[in-house]
Amino acid sequence: MAVSTLKWQGRLVGLVTVAGLLVFAPLGLYVWASGGDAPQTPPRAAVEDVRVTGCRIDPAGRRVVAAVEATGRAEGLGVYVVTVEFRDRAESDPRGRAAQALVKIPGVAPGATEYAEAVGPVWPVATVPYCGVAGAEFARTT
Repeated sequence: MAVSTLKWQGRLVGLVTVAGLLVFAPLGLYVWASGGDAPQTPPRAAVEDVRVTGCRIDPAGRRVVAAVEATGRAEGLGVYVVTVEFRDRAESDPRGRAAQALVKIPGVAPGATEYAEAVGPVWPVATVPYCGVAGAEFARTT
């Protein structure tokens, strides 16, 4: 009786092993096949690459002028389109609408800094302007 019990237990262990392989082998292959690439980091927002470095009123036409700079990305040569906002204070007024201008900065190489000027509206006398980046987009060029 001892020999037949050992045979039965041996067969049971073999069946459990085969069943386990049938269940877990496809799962293991799936995990192995899908884990090849490292997770991708989301691209940096273009607003982080641009900034306003100066804000002045042109004495000839009383228009406000913002000096804008863009620093190139490691992704390659590209063009930035920057929306510059002109206000009479640093804090935005939720009830008011600030004047805006677009400026295009083409040919920005990786790691290089390029400059441009955004010309805004005629500015009232005795009012200090605030110039800031309202938005920016980056497009890679070939």
